[in-house]
Amino acid sequence: MSSFDEREKGYEKKFAHDEELKFKAMARRNKLLGLWAAGLMGKTGDEAEDYAKGVVLADLEEPGDEDVFRKIRGDFDAESIDQSDHQIRRTMEELMDEAVKQIESERE
Repeated sequence: MSSFDEREKGYEKKFAHDEELKFKAMARRNKLLGLWAAGLMGKTGDEAEDYAKGVVLADLEEPGDEDVFRKIRGDFDAESIDQSDHQIRRTMEELMDEAVKQIESERE
């Protein structure tokens, strides 16, 4: 096998690995986001866990974060929870950072 082929295989492996980590981080972020939102809506225990699972599943509707944002925004509006769009999006970013840290610490 040529060094070019070896390098290409290496890049393919790294890409697959990075995509897997990205998927895990998004799913973890969505669960954390669901638990955060559930807490603001007064949900606890199994009800909060079920809500968080629903947020994770909402991310399967379309690529990107908009499906998750719309779910949280719609549920907050239905429950009269006072959170701005900016606050929701900022929390999504903060929880993505937290999710990445959690996954990295599990790998060590």
